[in-house]
Amino acid sequence: MTVAVPRSGRQFSIAAHGYTAEIASVGASLRTLRFDGRDLVVPFDADEVRPGYRGVTLAPWPNRIVDGRYTFGGEEYQVPLTEPSRGQALHGLASWLDFAPRVVEASRVVLAAVIEPQAGYPFRVEVEVEYALGADGLTQTVTGRNLGADAAPWGTGPHPYLIAGAGRVDDWTFELPAAEVLTVTPDRLSPVAVEPVEAHPEFDFRAPRAIEGTFIDHAFTGLVASPAGDVDGAVDVGAEASTYRVVLTAPDGTGVEMVWDAACPWVQVHTADTPAADATHRIGLAVEPMTCPPDAFNSGVDLVVLQPGAESSASWRIGAR
Repeated sequence: MTVAVPRSGRQFSIAAHGYTAEIASVGASLRTLRFDGRDLVVPFDADEVRPGYRGVTLAPWPNRIVDGRYTFGGEEYQVPLTEPSRGQALHGLASWLDFAPRVVEASRVVLAAVIEPQAGYPFRVEVEVEYALGADGLTQTVTGRNLGADAAPWGTGPHPYLIAGAGRVDDWTFELPAAEVLTVTPDRLSPVAVEPVEAHPEFDFRAPRAIEGTFIDHAFTGLVASPAGDVDGAVDVGAEASTYRVVLTAPDGTGVEMVWDAACPWVQVHTADTPAADATHRIGLAVEPMTCPPDAFNSGVDLVVLQPGAESSASWRIGAR
């Protein structure tokens, strides 16, 4: 008898140090993450078509390619427009791939899939995704490996919607150590210019403050590293000198943090505005460390070029506070 596979794919559960996580094979998606039973990310059901990009692994580009067109190696390419309302190619090609398990352990799982050459992206790149739980939370590492004979453009990032605790985005305090914001067009969110946050004080969260009604769907850079060690007794990820950290805190003091290193000099933040659907409106804050900014396939800014046989990795951690 054939056993029905849930709509989000095969399920992998890991647990350690009070944390539990469930990963779905479709898109190597983080379906749930909890600490002592408290949600740290907005979850979705196993037998549910993943809502949007909730928890998905973004590859071979994060964010948008404007008009879905780019030039690489002297050739022009057109990828499908996956955000048709804005005419953009959003969040890469791995979102609906079914990732196969390579390692399954009590506190760690490694999944992999191959982006095959196709119209608009004629490169063969393997995407390997590791999720590992430790005392400081869940660390995700994404590695792109060029299996083809030609150099390939590459970028990656995650797409979790963080939950601080009770309430919604408007109720929470946010700390984001970013000195610069990438301004965008209001209709299509196409990149315009990198500007200091002093020129846009609504996006200046270098000192913790309430988000309240602020709409955010912007990339930030000019990140300031956290000091060595950590605050509030939490364990630092590797104690790297260039560790960046965002903190989201609820009024009762519970919270969640996300930490990453210099492999991701950009971070997209989105307040998850869905005013026509109250059940999902501003229920979590998307925090997406990125190896490159929006439209990097055109600008070339921080774009990773994978030579044949080469690989590139980036990682980030989500932990309770």
